[in-house]
Amino acid sequence: MTESSTIAVSAEAGPTQSDDVARSLGSDAWRSLKKNPIFWVSVILIVLFVLMSAWPSLFTHIDPNNAVLADARATPSSKAWFGRDIQGYDIYSRTIYGARASILVGVFTTLVTTLVGGAMGTIAGYYGGWLDAVVSRITDVFFAIPLLLGGILFMATFPNNADSPYLVVVGKVVLVLSIFGWTSIARLMRSAVLQVKPNDYVQAARALGASPWRIIRAHVLPNAVAPVIVVATINLGVFISVEATLSFLGIGLTPPAVSWGVAISDALDALRTTPHILLFPSLFLSLAVLAFIMLGDAVRDAFDPKSR
Repeated sequence: MTESSTIAVSAEAGPTQSDDVARSLGSDAWRSLKKNPIFWVSVILIVLFVLMSAWPSLFTHIDPNNAVLADARATPSSKAWFGRDIQGYDIYSRTIYGARASILVGVFTTLVTTLVGGAMGTIAGYYGGWLDAVVSRITDVFFAIPLLLGGILFMATFPNNADSPYLVVVGKVVLVLSIFGWTSIARLMRSAVLQVKPNDYVQAARALGASPWRIIRAHVLPNAVAPVIVVATINLGVFISVEATLSFLGIGLTPPAVSWGVAISDALDALRTTPHILLFPSLFLSLAVLAFIMLGDAVRDAFDPKSR
């Protein structure tokens, strides 16, 4: 083979090798997510629910607290798309406005539990020793109390007043769910940090004199946070369902706060005669929880190398 032929063959093969750049785990996960229809369905549903909670006026101009007793228990019609409940409230309007409280509780509880649990798990996993033992025992104490049972005990002990501000009512539910919901994130983060800690790049950074905070921020967290993001996404749907359960029992969000759990609780009084009162808030609640769980499953599959 002549020199010119060798150069030509190399020129043909060269771009293939040079274009095969190293891909990060995040870029691989995004490529997998873009091809997953479940991911896009869940994203569309979540965007709709977020818009409903942030700008409910985009979907309805009816006051959710405007009761028309003369039209109580009215079936769905052009005047009231989802009908009216036993007090004459427009079910469609209350279903739209009910997304705000449920989404707020889910999002803020997820943020608090992820930050607290992630910090506790990172400290326990990286430093180890007696600090790991203390954090692990504290985690075990809170983990032994079921989330729903802890929420019932706390909310029944510190009930809401009729004149409690809206943000106080929501904040109390976020607080109780955060107190009993951070443990799973902490245990997961601890195990992820323990897997990353012995790697060569962490040991090299430590040998070069990097501070523990720099090692954690630059090397440990970026490589240990992926499973936490997945579980936190799934937990968001769980927190929404737990809030609805507490509100259904009358100890979570209480009137005048509007939420899907409150609407479901109010619908039980007329379930046999007017089942449509229960149908629509239950449907929206189920779709919201399902959307976040599907998103978590899609993200988990994308970050799992064995599924690709």
